[in-house]
Amino acid sequence: MARRKSARPLTRRAATRAEYRTVVIFCEGVRTEHDYLRAVKNLPGVRANTSVRIELDPKCGVPLTLVERAMERKRDKEIDSCWCVFDVEWPRNHPHLGKALELAKASDIGLAISNPCFELWLILHHRDHTSFIDTHCAERDSRGLDGRAGKQIDAARYMPLRNQAHRRASSLARLHADNGSELPRNNPSSGMFELLDALERT
Repeated sequence: MARRKSARPLTRRAATRAEYRTVVIFCEGVRTEHDYLRAVKNLPGVRANTSVRIELDPKCGVPLTLVERAMERKRDKEIDSCWCVFDVEWPRNHPHLGKALELAKASDIGLAISNPCFELWLILHHRDHTSFIDTHCAERDSRGLDGRAGKQIDAARYMPLRNQAHRRASSLARLHADNGSELPRNNPSSGMFELLDALERT
């Protein structure tokens, strides 16, 4: 008698694909930060990592408002993590920075803070910068380096340079840590390298 083939089990194998994560990013800036983060979102390495999705919040606000909105959004069980991207500003700092930091830490909200402003992060794509700089000079120097006239950037040109910016920003962070320079005295600095770590190195 011919031997009967054993029947295949009816149960399916458990999926091995990583569970889809949702990362929500709240930005202070209306144009520059959004342009940059959209370019990060479209990087092949980020797009290929199907466990990560980036949502750019379309509304802008001051640091404390952004953190409060991130706290509210984080209550959604579909949201895995929230980040806020904002500036310190010099010579006049944003109000309630300390409160924003305190709430973010208590609520596990990621912060990518640039001091004095996001343009410092753009500068670090092109060259080192280790001396104090105010907002006006950072904006001027940033425009001089990439040749743009206003706030809109060609973000695709920055993507190949992001590892250099990461190295320079992390070096600044170590320098300020060694010197005991805390916000807002940690000028110049940018926490954008930590956000890139969260998005690209998961």
